[in-house]
Amino acid sequence: MSPPPSPPLHAATEVVNIEYVNHSKVGKDDTVFKIFVGYDPREDLAFEVCRYSILKRATIPVEVIPIKQSDLRSSGLYWRDRGPTESTEFSFTRFLTPHLANFHGWSMFVDCDFLYLADIKELRDLIDDKYAIMCVQHDYTPKESTKMDGVVQTVYPRKNWSSMVLYNCGNQKNKILTPELVNSQTGAFLHRFSWLDDHEIGSIPFVWNFLVGHNQVDENDPNTMPKAIHYTTGGPWFEAWKNCDFADLWLNEMEEYQKDLFKASGQA
Repeated sequence: MSPPPSPPLHAATEVVNIEYVNHSKVGKDDTVFKIFVGYDPREDLAFEVCRYSILKRATIPVEVIPIKQSDLRSSGLYWRDRGPTESTEFSFTRFLTPHLANFHGWSMFVDCDFLYLADIKELRDLIDDKYAIMCVQHDYTPKESTKMDGVVQTVYPRKNWSSMVLYNCGNQKNKILTPELVNSQTGAFLHRFSWLDDHEIGSIPFVWNFLVGHNQVDENDPNTMPKAIHYTTGGPWFEAWKNCDFADLWLNEMEEYQKDLFKASGQA
């Protein structure tokens, strides 16, 4: 059965379908934590499983919003040509997160190739208002020359820092991230967070962006157990990566998602 259609993303964040908001967790004094997920048509199932893994474990009100390049283009928010080093449709659109959140409060961006194993509240509780952004500050050089379904693997400073970012959207420095800037600036400027000084970038434990094939679990150290697995070179939804590390966890989550989808359709 095909997954339910994703809600449209327009210039301002709008109310999305119930599948994308855990309404049962919303109290009268709660603020919904917006999570923008990079979307690529080649990885639709990866997005659905990522979304499912977040909402299933969340104990706070969460809204999951796909960043779809086609919707951004039709809304006039994105118009740059795709470059040869862009491995996904959200290589640059991710930096519109503060704009899409109306430059208000804290929001998160995450690539769709993540699997969450812990309550997103734990991550939100790490937020510190003194920072403009917060992320896992990897020291990562990929071993592979290609990733996913054969796209070229690029190497650059601060690689994978931008794959999961907590944005202090109301921070004055982040107000530079307008559609005009995101459509015109270089990848180096954006992915290295060059609009910020180093002290404005907060650090998050690596277990919230656990890179498959790079980060390691120490069975004697519970602080190394992943809370969010990032299949950065390719996940089991690609044939070439069906046997990657932690593939079983993703496949189990996918099966649970599909079962719940089947039940929700009334065909159980």
